[in-house]
Amino acid sequence: MLMEIKDHVSYIVMFVMALCYSGFSIAQSNLSNMLDKEISNKENNRRHFVYATFKGTHLVNANTIETIKGRELDFRVSHRFGDIGGEFGGEKRFFGLDNSTDIKISFDYGISDRLNFGIARAKGATAVRQLYEASLKFKLIRQGEEEGMPITVTAFSNVVATSMPSNVKPNTPDHFEKFQDRLSFAGELMIGCKISDGLSIMVMPVFVHTNYVIANDDNNVYAIGVAGRLKLTRRMSLVADYYKVYRSQQSIDKFKADGLTFYNPLGAGFEFETGGHVFDLTFTNCTAILENQFIPYTTTTWKMGQFRWGFNLSRIFSFKK
Repeated sequence: MLMEIKDHVSYIVMFVMALCYSGFSIAQSNLSNMLDKEISNKENNRRHFVYATFKGTHLVNANTIETIKGRELDFRVSHRFGDIGGEFGGEKRFFGLDNSTDIKISFDYGISDRLNFGIARAKGATAVRQLYEASLKFKLIRQGEEEGMPITVTAFSNVVATSMPSNVKPNTPDHFEKFQDRLSFAGELMIGCKISDGLSIMVMPVFVHTNYVIANDDNNVYAIGVAGRLKLTRRMSLVADYYKVYRSQQSIDKFKADGLTFYNPLGAGFEFETGGHVFDLTFTNCTAILENQFIPYTTTTWKMGQFRWGFNLSRIFSFKK
């Protein structure tokens, strides 16, 4: 009798163990299928992302919607020469190459794929020079990230400070009574769309605030920009950007009385991919490189030959393990 009970217990234990093993195998198979499905979904979502709407983080004058990838550093040199034509250009100044209106050297680091931090030093092209910039750039929305999402939206902001000596003469742009007078700020929203592999467009509302301005000038200036990139060959593209600037009539009249007229920034150029580098050969009526200066204070025009050669050179360094 005791032996029969032991046999029954043995059969029951073996049955339970077999059942548990079968259940574990099924659960393991289901878990594996779930993980495979999750990975597949992520890969599918990743395929839906739109990449390289623009090749770099800048066009001619404008920021683009693009950000540096996490743990990567973008070293960039931007240069603007003198006027090609007009009173201050032509053969006597080698079509502007004898002069330099502005130079900027910048480092932008990818804290993540969507968040970048940058520092820069610029010569400056107005009466306010010796400029230092700190900036943040954050990608808010990505084209194709959500079903039906047709655009990418990126926000940019900076603070710029000048280290130049203060002018002792009051009511001049470079007269600084306190440190706050040395600061200016820019905020920009870039809204872009990759229409096809060869064509990308962008709209950019901009706000620029300058803490100290002379009498009857505007502390706040607004602009709306448009930009585009047209791919011509595998490694060359045509790029262009334009800003319509809005300022008060009081400011316009004040500077016109001083012999200065404001013009809307317009730039065009060619973008070249050269194996690790992105090189832009540009033409623009802007003398300045930073938004804080070329948005409110562009006083040169294409119509009078007051446009200039320039270039942007970008090199990416990776710190990923």
